[in-house]
Amino acid sequence: MFKGPATAQYLISALELEPHEEGGFYRRTFQSDDQNLLMTAGGPRHRMTSIYYLLTKDSPVGHFHLNQSDIVHYYHLGDAIEYCLIYPDGTLKTVVMGNDVMAGQSLQLHVPGGIWKASRLLEGSSGFGLISEAVSPGFDFADMEMGDRQKLSEEFPEHSHLIEALTDD
Repeated sequence: MFKGPATAQYLISALELEPHEEGGFYRRTFQSDDQNLLMTAGGPRHRMTSIYYLLTKDSPVGHFHLNQSDIVHYYHLGDAIEYCLIYPDGTLKTVVMGNDVMAGQSLQLHVPGGIWKASRLLEGSSGFGLISEAVSPGFDFADMEMGDRQKLSEEFPEHSHLIEALTDD
């Protein structure tokens, strides 16, 4: 149980989070060590992994990236987080994760493998947004591709303004 105010710095310390290369902060909290590894095209993977993921006012963007595995996101607390998903056919889907379900915010979000995904913290009073992610087959950095601004803009020119805002080039 937390003891102290829920601030970004407190959560980083209490949850032992570290910077993530896509932006924000994270820590792996689970991997299915007690089960046989799955063989994937990228090599052996845990059946499932899970992380905490935190965006803050100082690191408010999870830059566009593509994962090979399916991911289910679970909203916990803080400000709402907007997810932008670009499907292979160019379809853009935007989902806001947060606790205001009556306003259409989602508590859970499934992102299939092979979808370009970015996230950004929406303005609010907390200055942070905390989620968890469950990944199956389990996450491995070898299965993640960071979005290249030029490449993504050429592939999805209709979304170039969004891509420019949510890549780290």
